[in-house]
Amino acid sequence: MQTYTLNNALAQLASLEGGVGVSEYHLMIQATDREATFETQLKAVTDGYEQLRREQLAGAVAVMKRYFLSDAANQADRVQALAAEGAECALSVVEQPPLGGTKVALWVYLQTDMQSRMLPGGLFEAKHGAYRHLWGGGACNRAANSEYQTRLLLGEYVMQLAQQGCRLADHCLRTWLFVQNVDVNYAGVVKARNELFVTQGLTPQTHFIASTGIGGRHADPKVTVQLDTYAVAGLLPEQIRYLYAREWMNPTYEYGVSFERGTAVEYGDRRHVFISGTASINNKGEVLHPGDIRLQTRRMWQNVEALLQEAGCGYDDVQQMLVYLRDGADYLVVKRLFDEWFPHTPKLFVQAPVCRPAWLVEMECMAIKRVEQPAYAPL
Repeated sequence: MQTYTLNNALAQLASLEGGVGVSEYHLMIQATDREATFETQLKAVTDGYEQLRREQLAGAVAVMKRYFLSDAANQADRVQALAAEGAECALSVVEQPPLGGTKVALWVYLQTDMQSRMLPGGLFEAKHGAYRHLWGGGACNRAANSEYQTRLLLGEYVMQLAQQGCRLADHCLRTWLFVQNVDVNYAGVVKARNELFVTQGLTPQTHFIASTGIGGRHADPKVTVQLDTYAVAGLLPEQIRYLYAREWMNPTYEYGVSFERGTAVEYGDRRHVFISGTASINNKGEVLHPGDIRLQTRRMWQNVEALLQEAGCGYDDVQQMLVYLRDGADYLVVKRLFDEWFPHTPKLFVQAPVCRPAWLVEMECMAIKRVEQPAYAPL
């Protein structure tokens, strides 16, 4: 990881460079001036991004951006307006307050040598060699409740994929569902997802999709669910492997939800590993260490490590971490633990309740490992 101290912003950058295929970068930038206005903090973040893109990331194309805001109702319009001035990739904007006392943070995923364009159906395409990477960000609607909103979101996404000759079960690798008042509205999300997945051939006997379902708010209070997505066209079925770590965690369908713990994707020159939102759970589906943020954090790390190992990876291969805390008062404790154990991994801490109230902390991550798989095309 490289760290850059910019003008009122701090950036963390991880990369996989060289080789046959593309170079990849995960960049996290957070404002540092706690007393500045939102406008000033946003400018510090976006100026820092543009500076790094010119000086350190020449030739790299952003494929996904996610802004984390402290108050979406008063901030999201400015971010959307700024993005519209130079629309370049899939964009996600969510109220998940960055912890540390500032108002805005940004995660950007960039790749080189990509041919990119916004597709008519609303997805963003990044194409290289044999693969078309399809990103979606910030999808939402204003149906009556979280169940109907989720049903419409996923139904629309199925149609977007069909327009590109893709299927949800065959091509979607990752989703993120941001749920306003997750303690109340998550049940509707689960019901709608479970029912739609069955219609798409996604069952306990087949597979599900790696996902994070977490608290997050849209600027419009009528929006209770937002959806971000990632799919890849051009993969062979044998290039995709699902991760379970059954000694540590139970299958999600055993407690009524439908997502994969993790997914590994083999390319000719590297392996991508997507770890879903993971918390302190055991192989019976029980919350471990209620009320103890330190022990929950350590158990969460063990669960993630087991998933990474199942994919032939370790924490050294992780390119980025997103850490979600229910209670912002736990930030200093958790940050100290992460900084001690993962000092060289870009990470961002935000306030976002997990789908079970007893879970105090959850994390997700993406790992990239250089491998040689001659049977497959490189990324």
